[in-house]
Amino acid sequence: MANKQSQKTQVPIRHYFIDEGGDSTLFSRKGKVLIGTEGCSRFFMLGLLDVPDPATLQRTFDDLRTQLMSDPYFNGVPSMQAKARKTALTFHAKNDLPEVRREVFGLLRDMEELRFFAIVADKWRVLEYVRQRNESNSDYRYHPNELYDYLIPRLFKERLHQSSSYHIIFSKRGQSDRTTALRQALQIARDRFAKQQNVISTASLQLSVAIPKERASLQAVDYFVWALQRLYERGEDRYVKYLWPAFRLVQDIDDRRKAGYGVYYTQKNPLTAADLEWR
Repeated sequence: MANKQSQKTQVPIRHYFIDEGGDSTLFSRKGKVLIGTEGCSRFFMLGLLDVPDPATLQRTFDDLRTQLMSDPYFNGVPSMQAKARKTALTFHAKNDLPEVRREVFGLLRDMEELRFFAIVADKWRVLEYVRQRNESNSDYRYHPNELYDYLIPRLFKERLHQSSSYHIIFSKRGQSDRTTALRQALQIARDRFAKQQNVISTASLQLSVAIPKERASLQAVDYFVWALQRLYERGEDRYVKYLWPAFRLVQDIDDRRKAGYGVYYTQKNPLTAADLEWR
């Protein structure tokens, strides 16, 4: 790094795991607005989990799964059977039993070294933008990947300058290979920070895509994102409160009541259900 302050805080390598919450869909195939209807979320979010020791987290999750699978309490539970390809293979907050979730949340809360960052977009605001684009350009067509790729640089803007090397693992979405698009989005983030801070980063970026079954850290970030999604979509903040010690930043980019860039929730400015009641 170019400045001395960055060198002091530098660590050899950072492992970032990325997952999404909600969906980036706005329209049906016939052009009907679907936001907030059944099967279509009101919000779309991306979460980044900084995991200093992925190998230890992997062992911890594997041990917990082995313990739960051998517990007679879960005998006969469909989601715990190997053929169901759910909890028996991978922890997934949406599919896991409440009793399983409680165990996973407990492990995550005990891992004090984890750091979670997130960015949240209100899809009604996104719809406004799309309609404005359509008015000025009749050839423009919104694609769900567009929102994902727009949020990546904002999520990573200040996350790529405190280490000499980064391994960034995205949770796989869809069947197409989007590695090039993701790499471009990360480069945008790095360039924006370099221009703003007048620094030059020579950190290496290793990017890969995996499924949660292959990486326990992707299962972990899924739990953080699920907790945040429950707060935004249902007003339930108990999961976020429980994991809040690991939260470092939640950027709500569409809450512009006080500033055009949105609201930043941090340890000094915690996020609760009361903060979202105006919506």
